[in-house]
Amino acid sequence: MLGSFSGTTVPALLNSTSNQLYLHFYSDISVSAAGFHLEYKTVGLSSCPEPAVPSNGVKTGERYLVNDVVSFQCEPGYALQGHAHISCMPGTVRRWNYPPPLCIAQCGGAVEEMEGVILSPGFPGNYPSNMDCSWKISLPVGFGAHIQFLNFSTEPNHDFLEIRSGPSETSRMMGRFSGSELPGSLLSTSHDSIVYFHSDHSQNRPGFKLEYQAYELQECPDPEPFANGIVRGAGYNVGQSVTFECLPGYQLTGQPVLTCQHGTNRNWDHPLPRCEVPCGGNITSFNGTVYSPGYPSPYSSSQDCVWQITVPIGHGVHLNLSLLQIEPFGDYITVWDGPQQTSLQLGVFTRSLSKKIAHSSSNQVLLKFHRDTATGGIFAIAFSDEWASEGEGIGTWCQTLGQMRRHLRQV
Repeated sequence: MLGSFSGTTVPALLNSTSNQLYLHFYSDISVSAAGFHLEYKTVGLSSCPEPAVPSNGVKTGERYLVNDVVSFQCEPGYALQGHAHISCMPGTVRRWNYPPPLCIAQCGGAVEEMEGVILSPGFPGNYPSNMDCSWKISLPVGFGAHIQFLNFSTEPNHDFLEIRSGPSETSRMMGRFSGSELPGSLLSTSHDSIVYFHSDHSQNRPGFKLEYQAYELQECPDPEPFANGIVRGAGYNVGQSVTFECLPGYQLTGQPVLTCQHGTNRNWDHPLPRCEVPCGGNITSFNGTVYSPGYPSPYSSSQDCVWQITVPIGHGVHLNLSLLQIEPFGDYITVWDGPQQTSLQLGVFTRSLSKKIAHSSSNQVLLKFHRDTATGGIFAIAFSDEWASEGEGIGTWCQTLGQMRRHLRQV
């Protein structure tokens, strides 16, 4: 529509943009007026001038008449400066609503496509002096960048390019390049890479052109199944971490947290840990199980193992030695009602002994496993805390009786 007019104001001059013109007049039932008188004449339709194609860019659109639109885009590595779309404006003098854009090789930026090109500022012309430019290549987790150089020329020893495998300027450096020798291809081992370029105040040269393409990274080895423990973690890609925890009664040997390392061959930053039964130790949980060394395999160590169990003050310790498959001669477990071997003994337990239950009168017990035979076995001693109020008097009496017996023996 060229316009809609009413009232007494004379409209301005109109120019159609095609070889046809449609006029529609409407009047209602009320006031009548003098109407209108217009004249028209045929004029040639002129077009907008052909827009310039930017260096390192392409133009789409071959019609330049009124309301026609021309689009521009840049070659890979260049950024469009200006408007990507321009339109031919109506009027006696045809012109575009915006000037044609430019395609510029910029200093730094963020790159997130699965493949692309990075250029030194001003490429293929010489780069400016005193430049510090950083490009960050960000790919999806699980992908790295395969980088290849197509052109390279910098002032030797003064202007240089650094490429790092990682998200920051302190990440592992893959290479530092200067001079005119074309660098070889590189494989980043992180989904993030940093490209950094520096030029000083003196000589300027054409710089560099590189292209990258995403490639899929392998995962670190699956740490499961993890015997006698639990693995916590979302994934095994580069930079991701997993945490290892042992089941009650087991002790972690090794690093509890492992991180998947950068590198063409994926591996964890430490050896996989193990969950093993310790030969003795201090236990402070309210309940749990004391296992024989190597459980559920038969024990093989010939050394004595000592465990001290401590529950909150005011509680006692209930012991259940129902699983006691040790050698009947020479292998035994001694339990003391206290933290030392000079405390009152609650019992010496062997495989042949029918009694498998013990109760302490204090909040601490000491267990000692002694092995004397060549063959092995297994045991599991369940423990839990219990109120000690009922047993405190009996425990005190037993301790006093024990002291009297030791005194009489000395006499």
